[in-house]
Amino acid sequence: MSSQRILEPPQELWRAGARELAHGVVERLSLARQALAEIGQFLVEIESRGPMELFGHGSTAGWFAETARISPKEAGATVARAVAVNEGRNLDGTPAPAFAPIAGAAAAEGDLGHQQLDPILAVLKKIPAEASEEDRSGAEQILVNLARSAGPHEISKIGAELLAHLDPDGNEPKDEDLKPPSREVHLRKRDDGWWRLNGLLDPEFGARANALFETWGQRRPVDEDGNRDPRTPGERHGDALFDAIHYAMTNDKAPTLSGDRTTIVVTLPLETLTSGLGSACVDEVTQITARHARMLACDAKIIPAVLGSESEPLDIGRAARTVTPGQRRALNLRDRGCAFPGCQRKPKHCEAHHILPWGELGDTDLGNLCLLCRYHHMVIHGQSGWKVRLAADGRPEFVPPQYLDPLQKPRCNNNR
Repeated sequence: MSSQRILEPPQELWRAGARELAHGVVERLSLARQALAEIGQFLVEIESRGPMELFGHGSTAGWFAETARISPKEAGATVARAVAVNEGRNLDGTPAPAFAPIAGAAAAEGDLGHQQLDPILAVLKKIPAEASEEDRSGAEQILVNLARSAGPHEISKIGAELLAHLDPDGNEPKDEDLKPPSREVHLRKRDDGWWRLNGLLDPEFGARANALFETWGQRRPVDEDGNRDPRTPGERHGDALFDAIHYAMTNDKAPTLSGDRTTIVVTLPLETLTSGLGSACVDEVTQITARHARMLACDAKIIPAVLGSESEPLDIGRAARTVTPGQRRALNLRDRGCAFPGCQRKPKHCEAHHILPWGELGDTDLGNLCLLCRYHHMVIHGQSGWKVRLAADGRPEFVPPQYLDPLQKPRCNNNR
């Protein structure tokens, strides 16, 4: 083990130039890695003698976790790494060769840290047992040379290429590897009308779902009044899943069931639809508010079933009664996404909104429609005070509530 002098930083770092600052970081990083490598040598010696004999402790990792005040997981990884790159001794005193001696020597020189050692060791452990010692040593030398100037991602990438060369056929598949991917999704309705979703996704499905959440679940941009998106990541992911399902249900190529595309039936009394007071029923079971029902009635794939005073069906709406595919394309061209001021949601994430509600005899034509994302659709149907209308140029404009603008000057979406 070498003894290195301790480098002290200049008294006035603000006077240092770019080269001096960079040199200071590199030099101290090398010293830090040398120190960590020496700690690993101490740990291997403790492991060889036995932590119980030395300190009355059951494991070297446990003793190190207490001594270094780190987590047991981090301590265990440090000890395992040290044992892999340093020569130790067996219980009978015979030498125990290092698993990766070349990597250990480079670490002792201060060239490699755990960020480089871990991917190197991961690759070396995957080399097939029948590979020659020359091939294994050659692969380790290639990875160590690379790691002196590369990061973990590049080491893993080159390591995968080395493994493909050493073992082109890969490991012999096990029986369980031959089974098709198993995807499980369970949807259960609770007594309060909410639904609980859980499941298990295979790697491909999980990656696609994660990409969907990251793309469709992004934070909404700060609006014109400086308000930030208040949703938690879980809430944003829930809204993203809703948008994805809504997009699939309203897609022209959606599969059919008994000749009809996927639909939801909303049942509500005529008085509830026109007044906005009371409640409605989704698929004859779940209770929702009248405001929510009126918002759903805007959507092309929602079928409103209106009942009279004696609960007799007065009208069973059809999906085509609201927004036709041609009208939807025209809305996409005109509004180019959510029309609410400041919103940047694309057309595929939007719903068609009736400016004069359908329950108030609002027509289903371009002069009474605009695109809104689900969030702003709820804002317009709620008690926010926002109003929407078509301006003289035929595009939607929004009148803010008085608490935001006493003059209630109309606003348009200038992001389009």
